[in-house]
Amino acid sequence: MGEYKPPFTITNEILSYVSSISEKIGQITAVNNLQTKPHLRKNNRIKSIHSSLKIEANSLSLGQVRDLINGRPVLGEQKEIQEVKNAYAAYEQLAKIHPYDINDLKKFHNIMTKYVVEESGDFRHGEEGVFNGEQCIFMAPPARLVPQLINELFSWMKESHGSVHPLILSSVFHYEFVFIHSFSDGNGRMARLWHTAILSKWKPIFEYIPIESQIEKFQDEYYEAIARCHVNGESTVFIEFMLRQIDRILSDISVQLSEDNEHLSEYVKKVLDIMEYDIPYTASALMEKLNLKSKEGFRRNYLRPAMDMGLIQMTIPDKPNSRNQRYVKI
Repeated sequence: MGEYKPPFTITNEILSYVSSISEKIGQITAVNNLQTKPHLRKNNRIKSIHSSLKIEANSLSLGQVRDLINGRPVLGEQKEIQEVKNAYAAYEQLAKIHPYDINDLKKFHNIMTKYVVEESGDFRHGEEGVFNGEQCIFMAPPARLVPQLINELFSWMKESHGSVHPLILSSVFHYEFVFIHSFSDGNGRMARLWHTAILSKWKPIFEYIPIESQIEKFQDEYYEAIARCHVNGESTVFIEFMLRQIDRILSDISVQLSEDNEHLSEYVKKVLDIMEYDIPYTASALMEKLNLKSKEGFRRNYLRPAMDMGLIQMTIPDKPNSRNQRYVKI
């Protein structure tokens, strides 16, 4: 059997996005040392987990996912709660993933699907199809071919990661992996995790970028791109889709960081600096941390501007003057 090469075409659109993404990464890295902002990584990781699971029909809200990750009790289906715990355990070890190692793929599938999938960490033994309701969109390759197809895909990645740009290679892997449908369940979650892992090896900044949340915003287009690739027999359309979404989210992050750096008053910066994410504070506690005496000055200069910018929110928004009111950085 000859050497396998996943079919795709390098288009002008792909080249344009690779150039744009590389430029934006350089700008963000030069202006902002994201490693000094662990809260940003955690906040975006929560978004990644929520979005990736939501694509797979997990009904827990972003707030519930955040509470689970922060160790707070959450009411919900046990399976969905376990999926969040599993995804967080996997994403927390993102930097340890060897994206060109099949054994690592199985290891992280076991982490991602622990207690919720019978064949956790093993390639599927049964036949699988992708359905929209009762309509079969496509049938995955026979289970007996999965080990061979995965070996071919990983061999191509190992041989090509020095010659094929990581932005393109990661997108090709994502599509091919979804097509092979290696596992009985969790294929979408693993494809998105592995996509991020490949990009993180190229540029560590991708640990901070919730690509999954961007996919979830354009979920219909995501599945449409995959379906078109099935018809075309190659992944070009999917590569273009993924690069477009990465380019968009980098633009959003660049604007967000620019606003943080340039448009926040010193007062707002100070109150944000003394608050941890997801921790509710009373107004008195915040004033004490800031060594302030005037409640009116605190509200006028610190609290109200931060709330108007959507950086802080009330825990009881319907009752702003409640004695039980708390404030949370978001």
